[in-house]
Amino acid sequence: MDKTIKRTIYRSARLTSLYIIVVGIAILIIFPLFFLFSFSFMSDYETYSEWPKPLIPSLRAEFKIDKDSDGYHLYIYNKAEKAFLKFGPISFTDTDTELNKLRKFIRIQANCEIPVEKIREYLRVADRESNIEFTARKHLLANYILFFQVTRDAWPSLIRSLMVAGFTMLLSLSIGGMAGYAFARYFFKGKSILKISVLFVRMFPAVSIAIPMVIILARMGLTDKPLGLSFVYAVTQISLSIWITASVFMSIPVSLEEAAMIFGTSRIGAFWHVTMPLALPGLAACAMYSFLGAWNEVISAVVLTQFNPTFPVVVYKALIRSQSQINLVTAGSITQALPAIIFTLIIRKYILQMWGGVKV
Repeated sequence: MDKTIKRTIYRSARLTSLYIIVVGIAILIIFPLFFLFSFSFMSDYETYSEWPKPLIPSLRAEFKIDKDSDGYHLYIYNKAEKAFLKFGPISFTDTDTELNKLRKFIRIQANCEIPVEKIREYLRVADRESNIEFTARKHLLANYILFFQVTRDAWPSLIRSLMVAGFTMLLSLSIGGMAGYAFARYFFKGKSILKISVLFVRMFPAVSIAIPMVIILARMGLTDKPLGLSFVYAVTQISLSIWITASVFMSIPVSLEEAAMIFGTSRIGAFWHVTMPLALPGLAACAMYSFLGAWNEVISAVVLTQFNPTFPVVVYKALIRSQSQINLVTAGSITQALPAIIFTLIIRKYILQMWGGVKV
């Protein structure tokens, strides 16, 4: 009985330890991503004036206006200090010029849009009661909108990145898929050595491949073009595609193709109607790796692009130039992650099928 109790306690302790480790790893991964996502919605005031930083951005901002002999004064509520602190100009008047400047300052620093007529109405109340407190709703997407407004070539670079990732995926699947099928179905001298040698290209840094590719692309007339960049990305992605697709095709019995050919189907027809549907989950995983690899690549794009950068390069340069607008850079980073997330969600059912999932 004592041994049974000890064994039960030991198993419970092991299971509890495993849960603690898993939860700890999940927190280490999820918490920085959550903070990055939350940071992209924060205003400049929340980002640089409040400490400790709020985990969740506020939906509204609280303001106060009072009046003395010097004019009107604006305050904003600081949650960390639990008090109203001076915000914006030292003092201002009710002229249109100064009210427009104040409105612009509130929009940039607090992500709140307050019409001039509303501000003038608050000033009239402050004239009667010496001060007034009011709240304004924040525009949560202000950082995303401002990022595309102030960042040069953001929208075209986003389109170019989609084109580059799409071209790379097609090149990797077509060339890597055909090579993978050949490795899976045919036997020839030096097959094992050749299969291992295709991975050599992934052992070199990306910049070491990008530099000589500048000369090659210049001779081909593809310098600083999406198609040329796709060729460079495909160099490293094809080798991985070969290994993935070769494993996928090897798991599909060749007898299925032979049976289809016995009933009158050609080899190409047997491949297209029998092997291809069964290989879709593996090809979807290969497509995901190729897309994500091309979408997130920065080093080669920095070397190979000058006037037509990709979106990761735009975000990277915005980070380098950024001194006091980290919230805008995080908004750009989240924007960069969205297409990859959407693409992964689209093909998720094929990936789950590859991992043995039936219900998707």
